[in-house]
Amino acid sequence: MRKGLLTCAVILLVSFYAEATRPDSAKKDTCGRWSFHYQLTALDQYHGKFHAPYAGQNSLQDTVEQDLSVTSTVFLGARLWKYAAAYFNPELSGGRGFSGTTGIAGFPNGEIYRVGNPITQPYVARLYFQQSFALKGSHDSAYEDDVNQVRQLLPSKRITFNVGRFSLADFFDSNPYSHDARGQFMNWVLMDNGAWDYPANTRGYTYGAVLQLVEPTWYINIADAMEPRTANGSDMDPNVTKVFGVAAEGGFTYKVKERTGGLSLLLFMNQTRAAKYEDAITAYKNGNLNALNIDNDTVYAGNKKVGFGISFNHPIGKYIGFFMRAGWNDGKTGDWAFTEVDQSITPGFNFDGAMWHRKTDNFGIAFIMNGISQQHRDFENAGGYQFIIGDGSLQHYGNEMIMEAYYKARFVDHMFVTVDYQYVQNPAYNTDRGPVSIGSFRVHIEL
Repeated sequence: MRKGLLTCAVILLVSFYAEATRPDSAKKDTCGRWSFHYQLTALDQYHGKFHAPYAGQNSLQDTVEQDLSVTSTVFLGARLWKYAAAYFNPELSGGRGFSGTTGIAGFPNGEIYRVGNPITQPYVARLYFQQSFALKGSHDSAYEDDVNQVRQLLPSKRITFNVGRFSLADFFDSNPYSHDARGQFMNWVLMDNGAWDYPANTRGYTYGAVLQLVEPTWYINIADAMEPRTANGSDMDPNVTKVFGVAAEGGFTYKVKERTGGLSLLLFMNQTRAAKYEDAITAYKNGNLNALNIDNDTVYAGNKKVGFGISFNHPIGKYIGFFMRAGWNDGKTGDWAFTEVDQSITPGFNFDGAMWHRKTDNFGIAFIMNGISQQHRDFENAGGYQFIIGDGSLQHYGNEMIMEAYYKARFVDHMFVTVDYQYVQNPAYNTDRGPVSIGSFRVHIEL
């Protein structure tokens, strides 16, 4: 997959000069030169006391917690030449998640990252180049100005090459009802497929290349991206031949009684410095007391994690949409970038506010069932921990079960407020702890 992607990249770059110097057929009144958008999201969460007879290093605190997170992003885009654009997103974020963003695999706040400093920090979220090439039989279609989309004409059938800094979730695992923690569900596993430990730094971004084949009713995406140097770390590992993440996704849309749905299949493989759970347990039994801190006991061993994900969406009525994600990975090696989920299924419903004459409002409800492999369970029960969960013991395992419901309303132009409730049973797969009730209030501004 990696060799194929690099070969395609070379072909595209060789073709670049010819494409860039062709006459631009785009009319001035249908194309823009610049794109500017902005968002600010503040999310306040609260949970009360809950039953917890014991705790470990990465346990959710069993006393009252209230935490606020804030993100602010500028989305800049520039149209360079025919079918080409560049995008730049400076971002600020600050605040904390519950218990330092630990204790629940399906973490309840998709706007917070596992960073130690709660002080607002600036950074570059995205900086990437995009070039499209028309395929035979295509025609130019107008794409309106949007977030990271300059108003321009693009071929209806095309190959698009993206390279730079971005989140792989920008291109993969999309679902119209459940993919945006700023305007939809807040839980990590409803934002992205929990079983996909997708390459990213602690804030969710990476460097890489994405090749897209786009047809009117179907698509294929292929990506090669960098992994962090340490588990959930800020810096990316420069040894790109030893650690990397690759992904391929194919999807299509269909119509049933004039209602359009979609289905996609994601395949992925990550090669990181993560140790195997069985090796960590064996090393600990042989006297290596540091082995159960699996994030610190890593080498370039070529360990791989493979898996797949499915995403489905379908409107079952004029105002009601159904969606579901399902994911699986082999669960043999430690998690490295996203969260500690080896199997997940997430069905849910979206209700358009037009049903009750509030066309800018939305109500959503979804259910999450997360699981981990037997090797992962044994590691947790031995007292192991990574960067999200670790209660010191896992004698009584149970699937992590989460229900989330939210209502989003437009308060004034460009401002939306959301109230949200999440109920977590068996946090961190531990039936000895919980359940936990979480209330949230979110304010989102978008321009």
